[in-house]
Amino acid sequence: MVRVASVNVNGVRAAFRKGMGPWLDASGVDVLALQEVRAEREDLEALLGESWVIAHDAASQKGRAGVAVASRVAHEDVRVTLGPQSVDTAGRWLEVDLTTPQGNPLTIVSCYVHSGEAGTPKQDAKYEFLDIMTKRLKKLGSSDQRALVVGDLNVGHRTLDIRNWKGNLKNSGFLPEERAYFDTWMGNEDSKDYNTGSAGRWVDVGRAFHGDVEGPYSWWSWRGQAFDNDTGWRIDYHLANAPLAGALTDYRVDRAASYDTRWSDHAPVIADYDI
Repeated sequence: MVRVASVNVNGVRAAFRKGMGPWLDASGVDVLALQEVRAEREDLEALLGESWVIAHDAASQKGRAGVAVASRVAHEDVRVTLGPQSVDTAGRWLEVDLTTPQGNPLTIVSCYVHSGEAGTPKQDAKYEFLDIMTKRLKKLGSSDQRALVVGDLNVGHRTLDIRNWKGNLKNSGFLPEERAYFDTWMGNEDSKDYNTGSAGRWVDVGRAFHGDVEGPYSWWSWRGQAFDNDTGWRIDYHLANAPLAGALTDYRVDRAASYDTRWSDHAPVIADYDI
């Protein structure tokens, strides 16, 4: 069994100051994918310790974005090249090949999609990234090797993924054009092959595990009573290709016990795979 956790830490140094360390020590995680690291490799090494093998892709603009994958086993290969320089210097895509202790190869991607802003250049950058990401997902999704894409994808695919979806129909994160990318990756919810991994598509294993229920959400605004009222968004995903999806045994969002014990505005998303 391999336990994989993914979380947008909203700055890894701040997350550790607020209590991420004890959570990680108790989590039993074998592979940890981080987004919005906003730090240097040396910071990750100091915070995580010598028992983790770390791959890190920082954004060229300091203090922004950044993705990482840390594991208990060595990395066979690490790739950060996805597209043009505007994408490859943004610290938003990191692929790591590893071999599990049981001898099984696995590719894990830590991904951080732009938050965007409808009608602005920020949204244009988001669509550029999603276009290039789609091409890579098509290739990875059709592979016979197990592959997993995790991270903060900054889009709620279905109405079940956002508590206040009606109020966000014109906002980045729930625009029809954004959700159409997810239809390409997983299928449309009205189609017979939705979320089955057929035709090289990906399986949203969180939705497959929990079924058609609201949430469980993984992000809540710091403002107001969003966390206490569970007015959240499910924008952090585990997307597995067909060879891996069937190995899922457990999936959960590790929501903090209370507002004041949160160490990020996102909660870790944890899944166990029997490989």
